[in-house]
Amino acid sequence: MISGSLLISLANIISLVLTLYFYAILIRALLSWVNPDPYNPVVRFIVRITEPVLGPFRRLIPPISGFDISPIVALLVIEFGKNLLVRWLYSMAGPGLT
Repeated sequence: MISGSLLISLANIISLVLTLYFYAILIRALLSWVNPDPYNPVVRFIVRITEPVLGPFRRLIPPISGFDISPIVALLVIEFGKNLLVRWLYSMAGPGLT
């Protein structure tokens, strides 16, 4: 069986990665309001890392009155998944180790 401290470390790393991804999607949503230069390397990086998640959400959820709510839904799914997965890993680590 995997040791408790390894599971806690894994849970912390997953939490950090999902939090960073959450902020990347949030930044992309905010960038869409100001229409930045699409050739800016930072903008291209943000679009490149967030499109694999936002693309499928856009195909499933049509715009409402011209407003794209896919980033909001993606953020909610990321937070829900993060909380569920991290809590599960903490519980698998064993009592008293969290």
